[in-house]
Amino acid sequence: MERRSFIAALPLIASIEWSGIDATKSPISSNGYNWSTFYRREGKVWGKNPAEDMSRYAESGLKAFEPGIENPEMLEKLIPEMRKHGISMPSMYANSILHDEKEVEKSIQNILSIAEVAAPFGCKIFVTNPSPIDWNNPVNKSDSELRLQAYAMNRLGELLRKKGITLAYHTHDMELRAGAREIHHVLQNTDPKNVAFCFDTHWVYRGSDNSELAVFDILKMYGDRIVELHLRQSKNGVWQEVFSAEGDIAYGRIANELKQKKIRPHIVIEQCLENQSPNTMDVVEAHRKDLAEIEALFS
Repeated sequence: MERRSFIAALPLIASIEWSGIDATKSPISSNGYNWSTFYRREGKVWGKNPAEDMSRYAESGLKAFEPGIENPEMLEKLIPEMRKHGISMPSMYANSILHDEKEVEKSIQNILSIAEVAAPFGCKIFVTNPSPIDWNNPVNKSDSELRLQAYAMNRLGELLRKKGITLAYHTHDMELRAGAREIHHVLQNTDPKNVAFCFDTHWVYRGSDNSELAVFDILKMYGDRIVELHLRQSKNGVWQEVFSAEGDIAYGRIANELKQKKIRPHIVIEQCLENQSPNTMDVVEAHRKDLAEIEALFS
């Protein structure tokens, strides 16, 4: 089908029902991405040896994990190692391509096949970040591509909901370009029953030219959609080795506002490293400190 005719046939979401979404109570998780940045600093590769990875992960005291998964086979190898250490999987993460007509159906079917494996293991939230056109260069999606993406997100969320899983929309910094048109279009043109929001606070901060104001504006606009938080702190724009409530983003205020709104999202540590980050401790010690700080903040 020609792109133009396909886009023209897409239905608009005529009525959006804004209702609060409470995540199922679950232990604090960590995303696999931050572990990969610590491993890279140590000259190792996270994900190469799931048995060793989960053994070290368990040393941190974390009881839940949000893995980044590419296919069902990858998850099937990981789950036995998580079970061995008593680590649950309330949520998981996968990229998707939802703006390209040639890739949409393949991407949706891959996510659904992963969900078939994830659901019996207790996964309740499926986080996806629709991939950009170019990860390394600032190429914006067209209006027709964004319209297709929102339609595909809504359809995917509806299909996952039938499996008892909530789809959570995640962004990086590129979705904040051009007046944040991408993040706004997706959240304004999908049904909250089908598409919730994974609020990655620091990518909103960085994508808005290091603006804390933008973080709280997004919280104000879409707080009722939040089902999951990705937490990372920086100081003077640089990602820190350990999460702290104090820094570029006032996380105490975020915790208070969520409490006032009676929103209890699933919390995921994503305290990653970059080249300028401090280097004073290993990944296990850093995540023990992250866990203690975040438990105290969101208690």
